[in-house]
Amino acid sequence: MTESVPAARRGPRSVVVTGAAVLSALGRGVPPLLSATLDGAPAFAPVLRFDVSGRQADGAATYPGTPVLAEELDQAVGEACDEAGLSAAQRAGLPLHLAVHGDPELARATPERRPAHGADVFADAVARRAGLSGASRAYTSACVASSTAVADAAAAVAHGQADRIVVAAGYLVEADQFAVFDAGRALARDGRVRPFSTGRTGLLLGDGVVAVVVEAASAARARRARPLAVLAGWGRAGDAYHVCRPRPDGTGLARAITDALHRGGVGPERIGYVNAHGSGTQVSDTAEAAALRLALGDHAPTVPVSSTKSVHGQALEAGALLELVVTIAALSAGRLPVNAGFLGPDETCPLNLVLDRDARPVADHALSLTTAFGGANTALLVGAP
Repeated sequence: MTESVPAARRGPRSVVVTGAAVLSALGRGVPPLLSATLDGAPAFAPVLRFDVSGRQADGAATYPGTPVLAEELDQAVGEACDEAGLSAAQRAGLPLHLAVHGDPELARATPERRPAHGADVFADAVARRAGLSGASRAYTSACVASSTAVADAAAAVAHGQADRIVVAAGYLVEADQFAVFDAGRALARDGRVRPFSTGRTGLLLGDGVVAVVVEAASAARARRARPLAVLAGWGRAGDAYHVCRPRPDGTGLARAITDALHRGGVGPERIGYVNAHGSGTQVSDTAEAAALRLALGDHAPTVPVSSTKSVHGQALEAGALLELVVTIAALSAGRLPVNAGFLGPDETCPLNLVLDRDARPVADHALSLTTAFGGANTALLVGAP
């Protein structure tokens, strides 16, 4: 763990991740998700959860059956706390940061019942059922919701405002959001997400329910917990360029990356992998490639890059946390996720894409990047514990 950054920027305490749990289209737990991303084996298939017969696209990455978001969040939070080794007494008083699109029941609630189905009420209920009696926060800021929740948790822990915070996020593919993206012609027409590739036609949605425990390294050591990773830095920036298009030159995302590196006291030469936002859309991928060139400079052509959305899909509010867990697991495994769906190089995305199943990290830190509608950008920097 580096301690070279002034405490005023990051805070005096190092931050680690001590527990993680996940549900994705690949199954329950990190191992099936990691295996699929390392092999570049996409989980996309025609949607069976609801009727897509009238849609332009019909694919997504969904877990079988009809999982219930509240139930899956309860299970994920419990499993993450179990892996972190937290007893019931230690969980009591812990805050919960929850990233969700909202309570699934809100859209169908009567006007007088809608206040009871707000995102904050939903977060309070998840925390209560999990035995977390600290303050809860709901994050609903689109694709950067869960990365913002992680950054807030890390800052609070680093500055001694909490010893540990549970961060959770959930999105299950449902008819309403599917219809919105389909109507906007954002969904891939060929049933595959092809980040940074020629011939890419768009994104595909995917299930993701995730929870992690963000903790002070000193608190983890005191109870002899084994960290999964060091959360070395975090950065956020807004460019407010367009309601749904990224700034073409990538300066907003580049600022977020630079801020994360500065907080971690890490130079571009120590980045061994980038899990890119990589949505598979034309303008977003091109802007992200420009951001990486700006932020990483001469190292940009050599740093391995892939987008695991090419395997598990776009999980909206839960996507950033899902990808953070994959990034941590890949660093631990010493192998890199494949940029699946690649058809050929695009001259607007001159990146060192991971196309080989045996690719290894080239240095000891990794970045997980996310962008969102409205020009929001986040970068999370992780390292080996």
